[in-house]
Amino acid sequence: MAPYLTVSTGMVADEGLKKLVAPQAGPREYQVTWHRVLLLTYQHIASIYGLHLLTTRAAWPTIVFNMVTFYLSSLGVCAGAHRLWSHRSYKATRPLQMFLMLCHSIASQHSIFIWVKDHRLHHRYSDTDGDPYNASRGFVYSHIGWTCVNRHPEVQKRGKLVDLSDIFANPIVMFQKQHKEWLNMVMGFILPTFIPMYFWNETFSIAFHANQFRYILCLNGTFSINSLAHMFGTQPYDKNIAPSQNIITTLTTCGEGFHNYHHTFPFDYKAGEVGSFLNFSTSFIYFCAKLGLAYDLREVSKDVLEQRMTRTGDRSKDTYGVQFMRKQEMKEESAD
Repeated sequence: MAPYLTVSTGMVADEGLKKLVAPQAGPREYQVTWHRVLLLTYQHIASIYGLHLLTTRAAWPTIVFNMVTFYLSSLGVCAGAHRLWSHRSYKATRPLQMFLMLCHSIASQHSIFIWVKDHRLHHRYSDTDGDPYNASRGFVYSHIGWTCVNRHPEVQKRGKLVDLSDIFANPIVMFQKQHKEWLNMVMGFILPTFIPMYFWNETFSIAFHANQFRYILCLNGTFSINSLAHMFGTQPYDKNIAPSQNIITTLTTCGEGFHNYHHTFPFDYKAGEVGSFLNFSTSFIYFCAKLGLAYDLREVSKDVLEQRMTRTGDRSKDTYGVQFMRKQEMKEESAD
């Protein structure tokens, strides 16, 4: 697997627009989307009740089922919308793309089309007003507030410059875009509620609220990439940017918390230093590659990694990923 040193930004030229330098957040007026606020408030309350039911009254198959749907939805977001479609860090066969599209529908995080568009903007204009989740506006805004207010004019303006030609050419992604309302409802809420009721006679209340907990857990895990991982953690690869290595985000997103690494090398299919139980999405992609379902996996060479760490990284604080790499290298040296 050859190291790739460059990657497309997914943007066309933005000449004539004001240059945005992070951290940046200009004055703005917020228009609150109240129906979104009410819906998210209800879903968070329902998820808390769902956690209570999972730990007190749910049948064990319901607990296992919700763990499985959590991991499936995380794969749809992390291995699918993020690493495959946003960054094109590897290629996938049609069957794998279909699977990841359905997993993303279980997550019900809008559509892959919008997810990719927002994320490419995020990398191009990270922590500025061109970033949909601008962490410079604080934790609440970057975590969930951005979904509850009108889009910033800079996001709207620069969103028109995002190159989505690869997405428009993908029939699987465009099918989901066209049918996202019923796909998200069926895959994300109806089936996960119906299956426990039908197959092992779980009550509607437990099945429904347990699924709300699964949905909100995955949603907040994704949100934590934009908030926690842009505010707290270490920066061993580039100390000049906000994205950081955050263990909480890693654990709640199946491996997306190696965020300083990811923003330094966004084209790496691992989105982090290692593939292990801390990075389930990487292990999944690697397994699919062994089966011939994924191919052309892009990653960074060790030499490029070390050079970048030496040149721009803050090596005063080590991270779990870097520690793991060094232990592996010591094992290899001792074996030789």
